[in-house]
Amino acid sequence: MRTKKNRNWNERGLLAAAVALLLALQGCGGGGGRAGDPLVGPSPGSGSSGGGGSGGGSSGSGSEPIKPSSTYAQQCAPGNMLAPAARRTASLGTEKQWLRAYYDEAYLWRDQVPQLNADAAAYSGSDVQQALQAYFDDLRTPQLTASGARRDRFSFMVPEQEWQQEMQAGVAAGYGLRWSMGSPTPPRNLRVAYVEPGSPAALAGLQRGDRLVTVDGVSADANDRTGVDKLNAALYPGASGETHNFVFTTRDGIARSMSLVSAQLNTNAVPMARVLNAADGAKVGYLVFTTHIQTAEQGLIDAVRGFSAAGVSELVLDLRYNGGGYLYLASELAYMIAGAQPTNGRTFEQLRYNARRSTENESTPFYNQSCLPVNGKCSTPQNLPTLNLRRLYVLSQSGTCSASEALINGLRGVDVEVRLVGGRTCGKPYGFSGQENCGNRFLPIEFEGVNAKGFGDYSDGFIPASSQPGTGVPGCQVADDLSRDLGDVREGQLAAALQHRLNGSCPPVSVQSQQARHSALPGLAISEGPQLRNNRFLGVR
Repeated sequence: MRTKKNRNWNERGLLAAAVALLLALQGCGGGGGRAGDPLVGPSPGSGSSGGGGSGGGSSGSGSEPIKPSSTYAQQCAPGNMLAPAARRTASLGTEKQWLRAYYDEAYLWRDQVPQLNADAAAYSGSDVQQALQAYFDDLRTPQLTASGARRDRFSFMVPEQEWQQEMQAGVAAGYGLRWSMGSPTPPRNLRVAYVEPGSPAALAGLQRGDRLVTVDGVSADANDRTGVDKLNAALYPGASGETHNFVFTTRDGIARSMSLVSAQLNTNAVPMARVLNAADGAKVGYLVFTTHIQTAEQGLIDAVRGFSAAGVSELVLDLRYNGGGYLYLASELAYMIAGAQPTNGRTFEQLRYNARRSTENESTPFYNQSCLPVNGKCSTPQNLPTLNLRRLYVLSQSGTCSASEALINGLRGVDVEVRLVGGRTCGKPYGFSGQENCGNRFLPIEFEGVNAKGFGDYSDGFIPASSQPGTGVPGCQVADDLSRDLGDVREGQLAAALQHRLNGSCPPVSVQSQQARHSALPGLAISEGPQLRNNRFLGVR
């Protein structure tokens, strides 16, 4: 299911980009809905709520007012195998009506939703999931960022069971590795970035830096639809028990062939916490944090307690492969880093919804107590340990996204000095809580987040060693050094952070780190990984 979802996204990507560019040239507007619009139905005296060609109070075909989503909820198509059998009594059309109504109620840019013919062939057929995915994707705003990227490249849908497993239990199907991708189109330069201890990848002897040559006989740089589909299916298996045949070149230049069998794996979101002895005698903490899932909380608390006991006076936080997750965990970690003095009574992130939901705007504080959820509720909260640091080094690249960026922005909002070492972050100041319907969880962007200083405009990412107002962050541009293990003080980004804290200098900028992430030649794109790992969710708190 996941690979099909990602393939559908990529097939429409070029057309969507072209349409978005055309609309931008015609004057696509911004904003999240007008305060005077009714909750449902068309604006008084018009069939549209304006701004970016919205269908804003009309149905997908433009012929009927939009009714509340509750009118259509849990009325499922007979062919929707994700829905409980007892609910498969309606039609695909009813599910699409629910989806259009939910966009109208919840979407941050609800006034920019395109007018679509919901009965068009692209949104119909026997494959319910494919039809819903196509309709969901095409309801997104066509607005572009200043750099020309699509503003909403983050809204997504996922089977509810997968959501529950990965985000709450920390369990996901895979081999126990993270991929590093130079580009989704050839030449892709697909390499192993991280290996989970004890996983199928670790047991097979894979190491950080190993380069993918082929999988199931398909080149890592395949540029035909069949080949790209096979790559996606093998790189991101949708279930346990899948066997795929890989050929790698190790970072030492040796060719290796192996079969990997996917398994349901428990994610260790805090795989490394070390105390380093710096050249000036200071004790520097080094913490690898890979995803903001509920099971990460205890690992973060244990790591900070250990750093505090060891007398750590500086921290290097490695967020290179952390695409985000639950916002409350970012807030907790920010508090544990900064302590009470700069954060007491301050806002970690202000959440802003569309104008129809302005009464829901709220401030997320710096949480100073643990949550440790049980059955969806915080259990026996306890005071969090603190390091009371006024400066933080963050290792970053394009995989640093959403809740990870919120942590950076939130600390900067209370004048904790953040130094960024690595590459530009992904650029996602948005988030959602989502809604389940008929076995799918739908997550259109619902809110944007700003820090205590009111800043949140980083949709093109935070940029290390840049003077760009707002998004430029002091530090160093350094390529991800896949030739050495994480935690090795000679590894490029960690070494640069340790050097910068001593004398403020950076290593020479490599050609690789200067290149744009998507500067490869035009071609068919493969998936850049599960969407669940690159987001900012509300939950529990």
